[in-house]
Amino acid sequence: MGLTKQYLAYRAIDSFNIISSGRANVNFAIVDKTEGRYVVAPAAENVIVWDLRMGDRKLTLRREKFEVTCLRVSPDHLHIAVGYADGMVQIFDLSSERYYEAICSLALHKNAVSILRYDLQGMRLISGGLDTELLVVDVVEQAGRARLSGHNAAITDAHFLQRLVDENIVVSCSKDTQIKFWNLETQFCFKTIVDNRTEVWALAFIGDLMVAGAGESGMNVYRLRKQEGAAITETLESAVEGLSIDDEDTISPISVSNCGTIQRAGKGRTVNLVTDPSERVLSCHGTNDLIENFYICTAEEVKKRLSKRLKKEKKTAEETGSNDAAKLSTEQSLSDEIKRLESIRAKQKIKSIDVVLGQNQELRVLVSLANNSLDLYSLEASIKTRKAADPSVKLLRSLTRLGHQSEVRSVCFSNDSLAVGSGAAESFKFWDRDAMQCLRTVPTDYILCSKFVPGDHYVLLGMKSGKLLIVDVAAADVVEEIPAHESELWSIALLPDQKGCVTGSGDTTVKIWTFELIDSGDDGAQTKVLSLLHKNTLKLEETVLCVGVSPDMKYLAVGLLDATVKVFFLDTFKFYLSLYGHKLSVLCLDISYDSNLIVTGSADRNVKVWGLNFGDCHRSIFAHDDSVMSVQFIPRTHMFFTCGKDGKVKQWDGDSFEKIITLPGHIGEAYCLSVSPNGRYLVTCGSDRTLRMYERTDETIVLKDVQEEEREQMENEQLATGEDNAVALLPGLKMPSRKTVGSEQSAESILECLEISKQFELESEEKPELHPLMQALQVKNPVDFLVSTLMRIRASDLEEALLLLPFSSVCEVLERLPTLLTQRPDQLELLCRVTIFLFKVHMKPISAAKTMKPLLVKLLSMLKRDVGQLKDILGWNLHGLALLQTEVEQREGVQLFREATQARKKRDKKRREASKRRLQIQMV
Repeated sequence: MGLTKQYLAYRAIDSFNIISSGRANVNFAIVDKTEGRYVVAPAAENVIVWDLRMGDRKLTLRREKFEVTCLRVSPDHLHIAVGYADGMVQIFDLSSERYYEAICSLALHKNAVSILRYDLQGMRLISGGLDTELLVVDVVEQAGRARLSGHNAAITDAHFLQRLVDENIVVSCSKDTQIKFWNLETQFCFKTIVDNRTEVWALAFIGDLMVAGAGESGMNVYRLRKQEGAAITETLESAVEGLSIDDEDTISPISVSNCGTIQRAGKGRTVNLVTDPSERVLSCHGTNDLIENFYICTAEEVKKRLSKRLKKEKKTAEETGSNDAAKLSTEQSLSDEIKRLESIRAKQKIKSIDVVLGQNQELRVLVSLANNSLDLYSLEASIKTRKAADPSVKLLRSLTRLGHQSEVRSVCFSNDSLAVGSGAAESFKFWDRDAMQCLRTVPTDYILCSKFVPGDHYVLLGMKSGKLLIVDVAAADVVEEIPAHESELWSIALLPDQKGCVTGSGDTTVKIWTFELIDSGDDGAQTKVLSLLHKNTLKLEETVLCVGVSPDMKYLAVGLLDATVKVFFLDTFKFYLSLYGHKLSVLCLDISYDSNLIVTGSADRNVKVWGLNFGDCHRSIFAHDDSVMSVQFIPRTHMFFTCGKDGKVKQWDGDSFEKIITLPGHIGEAYCLSVSPNGRYLVTCGSDRTLRMYERTDETIVLKDVQEEEREQMENEQLATGEDNAVALLPGLKMPSRKTVGSEQSAESILECLEISKQFELESEEKPELHPLMQALQVKNPVDFLVSTLMRIRASDLEEALLLLPFSSVCEVLERLPTLLTQRPDQLELLCRVTIFLFKVHMKPISAAKTMKPLLVKLLSMLKRDVGQLKDILGWNLHGLALLQTEVEQREGVQLFREATQARKKRDKKRREASKRRLQIQMV
């Protein structure tokens, strides 16, 4: 057997350049008890907590592969729920030291999660997806409670309705133009609003008002009222008698009436509707750059505005001499309750907003823009009317320096491997490789390619206009702008003797330039600056897309639009070889350090390895699922990296033509890559606005192991039992979770545990050896083994795993439950959950089996007794702690938990004042 070739693995370090991606929303967060300073923003597959005052990252919450599609901070600001493009929802604890580890992972939807919303206590979470379904999740139990199906298109918004009725009600809207009211106890829709002509994109609740933002410029406003008991009884009686029931007389605990429209100044559909936690301000934006703000008046302010309006209307009626003064309506209108505040005009198209109302009626508006930046605005939110010449809108913070405002098209390493350069449509940035912080920014036009000049004092930039820019690194300024070509300058390659460079352009020419130092032109100082002297031009018949020079200074390779690579002698431009075999244009090429190999990448998705001596094709490799955009050899090796429009980054061996590893790539397309001159680092850029850094580790990888891992990963992504999770005896059962590979593996572990336990009990007389699995879990009997197996199953996967068990295994688990309850009372909650779920799903066959009846009676009595004991213990502990608290307060003279108590008293006081105001309004 021959020796196995080993390689050193490259691993992802981090991604940078991204501030906020536009697909998900942004939220204010409270970190270290500070409000209004920290914000949570999506960054491709990660979530970043930004410190707006310092302008840098505070925390980063990571997950691989899938993009963040929505996020929500809990009401207590301690947790953050993040929804991903694959339908997963993860919950992170911001206050924990291990904040980067998800405390809960829930597989809920088949497609991307579109909305997440907590209830007022933060105990439940509602999730809406592009698969048209809503799921209600118990955050404490970390498991789904209900799945609501009824919409015909993607869910756009959802809220818990806890303000008017005691019932568990959820309100949702969708692209199917409907707003639905759901009862969580019955899991059915009891009311549907269908008066919107276009898709409903957002909902907001203010007091007893519901605002719906649709595809038009107007936003419908509905008033919600609680139906009294007598009215519901009458409608029930009429329903029983079979009489026709109008829409307003349905059997629902609330009535909904349309009370007007708020007209927006912005054009296009409503994208977001946001209210501050105190429900005093409503902010909205459309598809343009305008944020509109509305102030919700208090009861006293409504009275003043109503009386003022009536006086004005009465005066106008008297002046005109009309008889309308007696007919004036004394009822309050929507214009009395809602006042328009100043609008905010952002710098770019808006993707998402969030608002918080601070002290002195200062409203802070957080804006996520389409150009990868975050802005924080401040304005005065009060009923007072301000003059147009005295606006209160201020831009407090703008987070733009840490990222390009457009997609990065080019990256390059400095010659000392310490700095990274990145070029985009609006600027060129220099980055510190270790800190991944932006050091310099140079405003430019659209950049297509870039290269550091030897010495790292200057950078050459190839522009879309055909110009060649020389940029001074230290001064961050453009030294010279050379009109090098008439069309796009696609490629720059340095000459190996470090005395010049070669450029290739869309004007079908290749030009050779030499470096020279000239006087800067300043009269005082005798400083020299870099310039380029045009030496030679090679005219071709096709557009030049990439150029390369062999390290021995012998050959010039040119990749053309006609899918060929032509090789010329560098000194005479005499034609040497034509490498043909690609079916589409050649987009990138590179030559190895010993000038023996040339590797080319094309839009036909293939990478070809050629010999430069004779022009023979060593191997053609189907490398990517889309165009190969960039290829580069690792210095002093025959290994090379490729990246393509499929977003993947791959490492190859140019001698054995084997794929070494596939690195975690970009979400979307990958445009360019660069390997550091010392071969230790790799940086890539793509359409997801991220720059990704990889580092070579000391970890060795064997190709067969990597291939086996990839094969296992592909197998694990496919469910062995199929996507369908229906139960044979319960065809209408809709589980509030999704079957995953984890739930299948959990079911297998339960079956394996039962089999091992049965074998152990059969051999118990002979004192058998412990099974390796029992030794691994450090258990010595079947009872502890089964409990440990159930405890190791993730809470969100437990029900799906139990659902996959065959009925014979279910009976076996039920038969073991009395013993488990007796010997392991510490796991009573888990065992109760297992028992109840198995009975709920397999009720018919269990009740039909006569042998199961004594077991049922025994289990019922045991569970009643144990749960009662647990409740007694909890009550005893609670009152014991309350007694201890009272004693400590009396002895020390200090109130414990004063902040929490004060906050509760304030809430109670507000509730009492609100009820008084409602009584006053009714009396008026």
